[in-house]
Amino acid sequence: MEEIRIVDTTLRDGNTSLWAHNMTTGMMHPVLPHMDQAGFDAMEFFVSGRFKKVVREQRDNPWDWVRYGNKKVKNTRLRYHGGLSSGFSLTPACIPRLVIQRVVHYGITMTRLSDPWNDYDELKKEVAELKNLGMESVVNLIYSISPRHTDEYYARKAREAAAMKPYRICFKDVGGMLTPERTRTLVRLVLDNVGNVPVEFHAHCNNGLAPFNLLEAVKQGIRIVHTSVPPLANGSAQPSVFNVVRNLRALGYKPSVNEKVLEAVEQHFRWIAKQEGFPIGAPREYDESWYRHQVPGGMISNLRHQLKMLGKEDQMAKVLEEIVQVRAELGYPIMVTPFAQFVGSQAATNVMTGERYKEVTDQVIQYALGQWGKEGSEYMDPEVKAKILDRPRARELEKWEMPQVSLDDVRKQYGGPNLSDEELLLRFYAGPEFVEALKLAPPRKEYLDARQPLVTCSSRKATSRYPSDGELNNCEEAIDISKESAGLAKGETFARTSTSLIPTQFVDGE
Repeated sequence: MEEIRIVDTTLRDGNTSLWAHNMTTGMMHPVLPHMDQAGFDAMEFFVSGRFKKVVREQRDNPWDWVRYGNKKVKNTRLRYHGGLSSGFSLTPACIPRLVIQRVVHYGITMTRLSDPWNDYDELKKEVAELKNLGMESVVNLIYSISPRHTDEYYARKAREAAAMKPYRICFKDVGGMLTPERTRTLVRLVLDNVGNVPVEFHAHCNNGLAPFNLLEAVKQGIRIVHTSVPPLANGSAQPSVFNVVRNLRALGYKPSVNEKVLEAVEQHFRWIAKQEGFPIGAPREYDESWYRHQVPGGMISNLRHQLKMLGKEDQMAKVLEEIVQVRAELGYPIMVTPFAQFVGSQAATNVMTGERYKEVTDQVIQYALGQWGKEGSEYMDPEVKAKILDRPRARELEKWEMPQVSLDDVRKQYGGPNLSDEELLLRFYAGPEFVEALKLAPPRKEYLDARQPLVTCSSRKATSRYPSDGELNNCEEAIDISKESAGLAKGETFARTSTSLIPTQFVDGE
């Protein structure tokens, strides 16, 4: 039987796509020992896009997430997600470089990255610099549908990606738009043009077809696939590892994962979802309209979250329809970070203001000026481009040039020479005032091990006046297991945790 290797996306893409980055470090770290035993080829683990949200909204230090990974995961290769480009803003190059250096310091030496135009002339310089920093690269080849994204386009781009000699290439269906028929032709086309560079398959379940497409990709020769653990699977995330493994075995393949140890992970995250009111990923029904707006998985949940915060969640359908029009007018950019967010933000602004392009984000102006790649400016609708650029802000941004800022300059601006690299990055991304507030924040909310043995023992003790010696010994052993998973020593109490499942009498009087 041919072996199929599996890359896990639960803690990175599952969290992004379904929980809008709302998983905290306290929710995450108890499952790491279980996930490390599953036999994954790799686990996607961290992205710098978390910095702002984690510091500002969760009042937590995102570097703790990385430190737990370094401490708890010994058998599985952890991955960063992203490279040296800034994503949403034209950031001084020294900042993402410093992020990579710190991530590599914690033992994460592989990343998966994209150029939003599939422009490998641009990306090859980045891949070379990442290698010099100690980071191997899995390079995305992003699937899209438009009059410009033809078979010839993908054959050419596959050859260009392989010419960089990356660690691997990842064929990425970020919008969940592949069909089994298109997977059959395009995966074979890609594999025929990459030589001996291994290819991974990554797809979102937005339209319900990703589990079928994944199996079809394997039939065509893919040997590394991406899955997630429920409830952070399906929906707008990746297919469920349990479903994929079962189907691969039925087809005669040998998936290299022990899914039995992941049952505790599923149990843990279902309990978290219930306690915190987070979504539970479920299979989606097919929706033909998805091929119109092409919004990626992670963006759907974030867009809905932002509209809800504005009290405008009922406008979601209008925003999606406006996204179709804006994307066409901007020249069919691939709906991936940052262009998906540019298109989505502008579409939402058009709907909220009631007049199209009355207000325009700086990023869309920069896009029209060609500052986010020449393709954007070249393929735009001329009338829309003229309207966007016919405003004072466009004339200001036209003269703008990326300042040549050194790391010393940034350090002086944000706190001086004694500032640690990690705090400097937090201050840059989240803002100094929020980092200062973080220092005064209460201890993070911790959660028990996925199996929740302490809860069982507490319940047993509460209902039995005279538990047997055997029951007491079993409970004490289970409590030690829970403490170890939560990062506590055997002699340390759970008093610093705030989970409501631990009765007070057992915290204070046991």
